Amino acid sequence: MRRLAVAVSLLSASLVFAAPPPSSKELLDKGKSSFDINCAPCHGPKGAGDGPAAVALNPKPRNFTVDPFKNGEKPENVAKTLAEGVKDTAMVSFAHLPEQERWALAYYVLELRGAGKPAAAAVPDAGTKGKGAAKPKK
Repeated sequence: MRRLAVAVSLLSASLVFAAPPPSSKELLDKGKSSFDINCAPCHGPKGAGDGPAAVALNPKPRNFTVDPFKNGEKPENVAKTLAEGVKDTAMVSFAHLPEQERWALAYYVLELRGAGKPAAAAVPDAGTKGKGAAKPKK
């Protein structure tokens, strides 16, 4: 039985750690289609954690636009989460999806994340201590 557990672990690791393909419009489009089917019921259509199933879940689904990712924000980290799920949450493994579709989902989720981050110009500099953007020097 122990050997079976080790074999399953090795197999699932091989599903996750292939080199990420380059991002492309086609891959993002595929990711959006898959997200709408597989992820939006919990995470909502824009990834804000407000899907119709979210009200019944504890802990609540991650808001991809602002919440930190448990396993990191690189495509390979998100792909790993998709393949393995997240223990003690409703985030199940999506290892049943083809690898290319998991990569597409990972890139799309990261696009949602990018949409929620403030533009670099809007971030106050360290000298303002959160009181707004720095005034230009004259």
